[in-house]
Amino acid sequence: MAIMKFPYSVQIFSEKETAELAKVFSDSIFSGDIIVLCGELGSGKTFFVKEVARQFGINNVSSPTFSLINEYIGRVRIYHFDFYRIEKSSELFDIGFNDYLNDDDSIIFIEWGNMFPEIIPGNRIEINIEVKKNLSRRFIINKYE
Repeated sequence: MAIMKFPYSVQIFSEKETAELAKVFSDSIFSGDIIVLCGELGSGKTFFVKEVARQFGINNVSSPTFSLINEYIGRVRIYHFDFYRIEKSSELFDIGFNDYLNDDDSIIFIEWGNMFPEIIPGNRIEINIEVKKNLSRRFIINKYE
């Protein structure tokens, strides 16, 4: 089991390499962690979450773009948010966003978290995915405490 040291940066050239990165990353996160994913549309945010969740015995991950949040239960509970369609942060509070953040028994993934940085906890792991001209991805992972 390899534990990832932060900050971490790697260039990925395939879905297989993304899955391998997700496996190493999954060994480095724990209940109570909040992971914010940033990157342009189609950069691979949901695919990465899907591959991390697979490591926890969850195989039914889909994008929460329309539902705003999906909940999965495997060896750990995962809450998966997508802020893409949110127009104002008050919409998140209407669905109990703070209650989810306070669930220390779960891991929380937030796609497009950069849209509302004012409500993202300071204690988080942030993953920025940059799509390069050759369609590879650069994953830049930082931990903030």
